[in-house]
Amino acid sequence: MRDFSAFSNVILVALLVATVSATKLNVPRLRLSYKDLLSTNRSSIFSGHHGQLTLTAVFLDEYRDRLFLGGKDVLYSVLLGPTSSESKEIYWPPLPGNREDCIQTGKDPQTECANFVRLLQPYNRTHLLACGTGAFQPMCTFIYVGHRGEHVFTMDPTNVENGRGKVPHDPSLPFASTFSGGELYAGLTADFLGRDSVIFRSMGGRSTMRTETDQKLLHDPKFIAAHLIPDNDDRDNDKVYFFFTEKATEAGDREGAIHTRVGRVCANDVGGQRALVNKWSTFIKARLVCSVPGPHGIDTHFNQLEDVFLLRTKDERNPDVYAIFSSISNVFQGYAVCVYRMADIREAFNGPFAHKEGPDYQWGAYEGRVPYPRPGVCPSKITNQPGREFGSTKDFPDSVLQFARNHPLMWRPVYPAMRQPVLVKANIPYKLKQIVVDRVEAEDGQYDVMFIGTDTGTVLKVIALHSGNSLETEEVTLEELQVFKVPTPITSMDISVKRQALYVGSPAGVAQVKLHRCETYGKACAECCLARDPYCAWDGSLCAQFIPNSKRRFRRQDIRHGNPVLQCMDENLSDLDVAEDRVVYGTENNSTFLECVPRSPQATVTWLVQRDNHKEEVKLDDRVMSTEQGLLFRRLFRQDEGVYICRSKEHGFTQTLARLTLEVLQGETVDELMARDNMAGLSDSFKDRSTGSYRAWMPCAAYSRGSSNQMGQSRTWFKDIMQLIGPSNLPHVEEYCERMWCNDKLRRKHKGMLEKYRQAQESARKARSKSSGERNRTPRDLSVWKE
Repeated sequence: MRDFSAFSNVILVALLVATVSATKLNVPRLRLSYKDLLSTNRSSIFSGHHGQLTLTAVFLDEYRDRLFLGGKDVLYSVLLGPTSSESKEIYWPPLPGNREDCIQTGKDPQTECANFVRLLQPYNRTHLLACGTGAFQPMCTFIYVGHRGEHVFTMDPTNVENGRGKVPHDPSLPFASTFSGGELYAGLTADFLGRDSVIFRSMGGRSTMRTETDQKLLHDPKFIAAHLIPDNDDRDNDKVYFFFTEKATEAGDREGAIHTRVGRVCANDVGGQRALVNKWSTFIKARLVCSVPGPHGIDTHFNQLEDVFLLRTKDERNPDVYAIFSSISNVFQGYAVCVYRMADIREAFNGPFAHKEGPDYQWGAYEGRVPYPRPGVCPSKITNQPGREFGSTKDFPDSVLQFARNHPLMWRPVYPAMRQPVLVKANIPYKLKQIVVDRVEAEDGQYDVMFIGTDTGTVLKVIALHSGNSLETEEVTLEELQVFKVPTPITSMDISVKRQALYVGSPAGVAQVKLHRCETYGKACAECCLARDPYCAWDGSLCAQFIPNSKRRFRRQDIRHGNPVLQCMDENLSDLDVAEDRVVYGTENNSTFLECVPRSPQATVTWLVQRDNHKEEVKLDDRVMSTEQGLLFRRLFRQDEGVYICRSKEHGFTQTLARLTLEVLQGETVDELMARDNMAGLSDSFKDRSTGSYRAWMPCAAYSRGSSNQMGQSRTWFKDIMQLIGPSNLPHVEEYCERMWCNDKLRRKHKGMLEKYRQAQESARKARSKSSGERNRTPRDLSVWKE
């Protein structure tokens, strides 16, 4: 496959965008605002004791039921209780004089010259390792957190160690780390200027290890994640994997091309005797490819790695690797989630090495003799042979070390499962930044539920469905949760299967969000089934959490198809239909709105009109428009009278949402009603000077201008605004127009006029109702702006 730049893929990208946006399943089926989450007790926020946390590090300790947080000059321990959360604070500023030294070097006092905690890792059963930037002089310490069941949180301020090689100097630079066997593995920039990009191993009883300063090894990398993953039962074969992006040395003339890598080192690597002393001798790397297949072998590549999540399985050697990628084009913003299998990653590392003979030669697979033991393998029982035993990497021949130094890159890339992403989003108004995944047991199998954090403070809850033997996946966005009150980038996410909760971090604080709240989907079997949420099932009386191996047999759930007709066939599906008739009054030649909002944005709405027992679909044009909130008549005619039926269709299931009887009042009749005695007190400014008749209510500024031409333009604009804001906000429209267009004196005068006009409307309704013999109807004249 050929990897073309984003500029050469513009046409393909356009096709991709059209494909992605064509399905309504990419639209969240349920949107919950910040207030919705709080009111349903699904979310709670911790912003620190002083209201500004500036969160920079999070560690979720499920064993202790505690959440450890690091921010600017501060550490927190939050006890995760069943009802309320108790918290303790430690103030941890830079060492004396370091803040002043930082300011003198020209750094910003607020955003750089402080101790930003970047690392929180469990050190042993009673202590936590914490490291911070220390005003560009990194430092580390040990926090005493006690045993399980205690809530102890103390620090000895005199027991502070040098943190260089453990966290970056600059709080804005990315880094990744993992702690194992008393040793810290970190990928970071280890110098003051942020230029020395290395993979470090520190702490523990062995000597410090690092990568050489060589662009063949690391070329301006951006480290995203680090994880220790065992290869087999022999612990000598344990390897630490680093996920990062870097400038591609094999990209030829494409200067500045970015590739995503997975690199690894052996945990028992101690360097060489003569070559590579205290330098990694087992470091190798391979490219991670995440692309959408295109015509003629031209794929759309997502090269920039944003986040990585390891979905642990029962087999600790084979977790699934979920990764978010973004495009790096100036003309196209796209995101993709790809899933990788460890077997495919290991296969790439066991394949041929990439090789280049000189500056004028093309890259290719190395076909010469590879020395023994194979570069990149760990000294273990597997590598040992009779007469050729290697106790450590110091016993490796120099030929092995030199080959590893000159050939760190593997030739074959790592492709995702099924060779394509499980999720693609293009031209969206936010960026995908963080991901965690929960594997959920459902009635018809397992589903991976992805929680994806954005740069606007929202979290998307998404599943990807595979249809039979097809390679294509169906993306279903279940929910969009506005976790924070104001838009703020999500910087961390942790998932607690034990507590069924998601912990979402941002500079504003950390939120605890419940993974599911099934009752929000509705109170009927069909609504629960249409939700397609693996966490939820219909239990015969309500939509509740699905519990595997439960003794309850009456459970309805259809994640793959979401077909309530089959799942709820013995339920009374007609109960979902709206049987009540409502009457809506409109005035001839004015705009009128028929409101109908489906519960699910993924549903398709169809409008039918019934006249003389004959139904037909409403014909839409510039005058009659269908909006997300309902049907808008920009100009109402007498022949528009009839019964309007709003129906929604979702996964083949159709239900009636609204049945509205539209009755059109003649313009002359309204003029007569408006001219009755109850309008006698109105001022001349509310009268049409050209005809002498009184008009329906208009914003006062429209009449103060005096020009009938201007009045007509104002009325047209005022009707069009209905299409944008929806009828539910109509009372606020009146308040807004009074506030914006009227001074205090005119506003007081206008308030009385408006009240009398409303009284006239009520009189018109009663008169009409009495003449037609109708009783107990709910009139709704949403817009009576006369031409």
